[in-house]
Amino acid sequence: MHVDEAIRSRKSVRRFLPTPIPTSVVHHILDVAARAPSGNNVQPWRVYAVAGEARQRLCDAIVHAATHEADRHLPEYAYYPTTWVEPYLERRRRCGFGLYASLGIGRDDMAARERQMLRNYLFFDAPVGLIVTLDRRLNTGSFMDLGMFIENILIAARAQGLHTCAQAAFAWFHKVARTQLPIGDHEILACGIALGHEDLSAPENAFITERAEVDAFASFHGF
Repeated sequence: MHVDEAIRSRKSVRRFLPTPIPTSVVHHILDVAARAPSGNNVQPWRVYAVAGEARQRLCDAIVHAATHEADRHLPEYAYYPTTWVEPYLERRRRCGFGLYASLGIGRDDMAARERQMLRNYLFFDAPVGLIVTLDRRLNTGSFMDLGMFIENILIAARAQGLHTCAQAAFAWFHKVARTQLPIGDHEILACGIALGHEDLSAPENAFITERAEVDAFASFHGF
């Protein structure tokens, strides 16, 4: 798959088929992704790949925490702003409204919205889940390094004919993840990633977010 096609066809898939993914394929994706650049080549990331019973135990533990003690859990970094401004607020709204509309969930149907949110912690039924961490002893620049590494995972997965969903929602339940995985105290749980084959029959997977045109975010000087 040409890299342009891999990038353009990447999307957040929110329902996967149960088709198993061989360990060798997951290993290959991570091996390719590890070519991501990082300041002074520090490579500040770690990945915990889960499948089978290990995946189920992690999912069960987080779903239980999310439904019984959610107010006790907070992420170790601020992903979203405390105050939204434009154009980001409108983009966020269009994304949320579009997703729930594709699922037939009304704006006031909070129970259905909660059920959909909880599906994050099942990796949207993907057979493989990745938990990605960052070494907290580093600094803000390493978040840029981590972002490039995560993007490489998503694109390398497309090159294997697979799909993904990057999920910051897992960051809220880092304490639970630590009971299931050997995550060190010096690591920040940055996100999870669902990995598998797209369920083409799922209406939510037909929802594709738009992107701003180049002229809306870039200016050219001296060309």
